[in-house]
Amino acid sequence: MNENYQKHYPVMLKEVLKALAPKDNEVYVDATFGNGGYSEAILQTANCKVIALDRDNTVEPRARELKQKFGARFDFRLGRFGDFDKLVSENIDGAVFDIGVSSMQLDEGVRGFSFAKEAPLDMRMSQAGETAADLVNNLSEAELANILYNYGEEKKSRAIARKIVEARKIKPIQTTTELANIIYSILGRGNRQMIDPATRSFQALRIAVNDELGELQKGLEKATVCLAKGGRLVVVDFHSLEDRIVKTFFKNNSDKRVHTSRYKQPLQSTSNATFVFTSKVLLPDSEELAINPRSRSAKLRYAIRN
Repeated sequence: MNENYQKHYPVMLKEVLKALAPKDNEVYVDATFGNGGYSEAILQTANCKVIALDRDNTVEPRARELKQKFGARFDFRLGRFGDFDKLVSENIDGAVFDIGVSSMQLDEGVRGFSFAKEAPLDMRMSQAGETAADLVNNLSEAELANILYNYGEEKKSRAIARKIVEARKIKPIQTTTELANIIYSILGRGNRQMIDPATRSFQALRIAVNDELGELQKGLEKATVCLAKGGRLVVVDFHSLEDRIVKTFFKNNSDKRVHTSRYKQPLQSTSNATFVFTSKVLLPDSEELAINPRSRSAKLRYAIRN
């Protein structure tokens, strides 16, 4: 295995495999291939087929490794999971989504996802389209403030946006550290025990650059269409904006149950629901948190096709 992939841990792998429940001769989609941890584990668990999707072409060497190892049981397709219906024509028995930026992308400083490393202000998962630098240098102060508040839940979004506009009048903002220092000038640098003050703003810009929330909504809708009866949809997400979309999607498409009387049959179900069952949210266990601190904010939800 390529050494670049060994240090990356697939988040909540035990829980993902239990929720997905892979079986022989079935077809599963790993909608966020990344370093291939889920794909490889699914293929090792059952004699099944995995279709892997990713918009980031830098993962293709890893995909070739799994193709060599598993042959026809593994198929990689380059593209956004928001285009799930265009990328996957097969009926599938399950799909797993690991939402947000991957550890590989964070660790690859030149991609501009992390404020901890000097790099061009890029943040594009697909390496195409507008960059984060384009946004911070071209959007209006109000548009920037809205992005920082809506996608990063940054309380001082207006002050940060104002400072960005002031700074870019002097020279364009081109690097991660330039932007981080602008944010620190408003929020301070915090301390080692705190989440870095730049985290929320960088998250917000990354979500905007990659349309992550729109892609998530489209991906869930289109994956559901491909799911066979009894098929499982598993989602691991990392912050409240993503989790709200996932929770609402499952709730709106699940069997609606209403209470009648405590002395009668306690639940009545409406018909035509897409999902018959939605799990309670699952969290990483203490063992995983010790090995992989990045999993601390992860939540897993899953549902089974009616």
